[in-house]
Amino acid sequence: MSNPPGEYYTAERWQNWIDRLRDEEIDPEEEDSARLLLNLQDDTAIAVAKIITDYDEGELDEERARDELTDIQEVVLSDVAFDDEEKSMLIEGVQTSLMCVFYAAEEYVVDGPADEGIIREYITAAADAEAEDDADAALGYCVQAGTLVLAGEQMDIGLTDDLDFGLVAEWVNGLDSLQTAMQDPEVVEEEKPD
Repeated sequence: MSNPPGEYYTAERWQNWIDRLRDEEIDPEEEDSARLLLNLQDDTAIAVAKIITDYDEGELDEERARDELTDIQEVVLSDVAFDDEEKSMLIEGVQTSLMCVFYAAEEYVVDGPADEGIIREYITAAADAEAEDDADAALGYCVQAGTLVLAGEQMDIGLTDDLDFGLVAEWVNGLDSLQTAMQDPEVVEEEKPD
C-alpha cells in the first residue's frame, strides 16, 4: 500500500502555524497564546502518533516509518526566524519538547519499547542526570520513557511538578503531548483568522 507524500505532515502545515505565531500578539501567560503554542506542539505529536500507529498495524515498514519521522523532524526542527526575540524563544521551547518526541519514536521503531523500568524511574533518572550536567544521558532516559508512552503506558503528568525548569521539563512536556496524541490522534484544526 502506498501512502501519498505529506500524508502525515507537511512543511506547509508547519509554516501555517509559524505564520499564525508571527501574526499574533503572543503572551505565554495569556490562555489563547499558550493554547496556540500547545496546539502547534500537539499537531506535530499527532502526526508522529499516526506514524507509530500505522507502523504498529503493519501499514508502514521500519524503513518507511523512519523516513516519515525524519521528514517531519527536518521540517519542525529547522531554524525559524522571528524578529521578536520572545517568539523565537517560545518556538525553540516547542522544538526542544518535540525533539524528545522524535527521538523516542525513532527508538521505538528501531528497538521497540524499553524492556525494563517504568516511566517515572526514567524521568527521575533524567532529572538526576540533568542536575549533574549530563544532558545526553538525560535525553536518553527521556527517550526510553517516551518509548513506553508509545507502547501505551501511562505517564503521570504530575511528574512535571517535581521537575526544575530545564531540558527534562521541556522533554517531558513533549512526551505529554505524545501521550495525548496516542490516546486521541485527532487533528488539531488550524483556526481560521476572523
